Amino acid sequence: MRIATWNVNSVGARLPRLVSWLRSAAPDVLCLQELKCAADSFPTDEVAELGYEVAAHGTGRWNGVAIVSRVGLSDVTRGLRDEPGYAADDGSDETVEPRAIGATCGDLRLWSVYVPNGRDVEHPHFAYKLRWLEALHATAAAELAASVPFGVLGDFNIAPADHDVWDLAEFAQTTHITESERKALGVLQDAGLRDIVPRPLKYDQPFTYWDYRGLAFPKNKGMRIDLAYGNAQLAGAVTDAYVDREERKGKGASDHAPVVVDLSL
Repeated sequence: MRIATWNVNSVGARLPRLVSWLRSAAPDVLCLQELKCAADSFPTDEVAELGYEVAAHGTGRWNGVAIVSRVGLSDVTRGLRDEPGYAADDGSDETVEPRAIGATCGDLRLWSVYVPNGRDVEHPHFAYKLRWLEALHATAAAELAASVPFGVLGDFNIAPADHDVWDLAEFAQTTHITESERKALGVLQDAGLRDIVPRPLKYDQPFTYWDYRGLAFPKNKGMRIDLAYGNAQLAGAVTDAYVDREERKGKGASDHAPVVVDLSL
């Protein structure tokens, strides 16, 4: 079985590439993030033509997650346990954002997550990020009680270790590498989830994100922030994992590359 995760940075803008990638990579399950569309606007028909079912969670132009599966799709859960909300900078009321969706796909229980960015360590969005991660911990702990292969995949907006960023000095005093963020990842691991580290197809580090600016991609100024976590049953079945760096190339690419995990279950 092949599972994957990909922050597409707008499923509408990336639709031709998404369809092409589904054809070529042929994942059985794909976790998507940053849809930037409402759930009922997801291009369900286009992926259905390739044999996939869709469960989407989105409300409009920001955020949004989905699970696309050709091995079954049931027990869909939208949102985390006790998920916190966020009050936007424009002074509007606090709302719960569409950042997490879970589903049973064949023999697997999977979650697609889009962790809040955090923006700046002094910004309210950073405190929101840490609260959101606490809700993810609670949700994962409940899911781990079941004896099935279980995984959490997505854009975590956290680099697990110093070597997961191209130049640590460039990230001093910023989010994504702070002790509190990495401690939150450690809690997931303490609960029984393993970081499935993919192999790079080029260079020595499996970066998954490169900024559009400053020629970051050709210079390989990247980060590994798109992660795949699995319990012992899932992680123990991994036969290969890699970053599909080729999908980051060319006009109209997302700033993230898909992470692919092959399993023998």
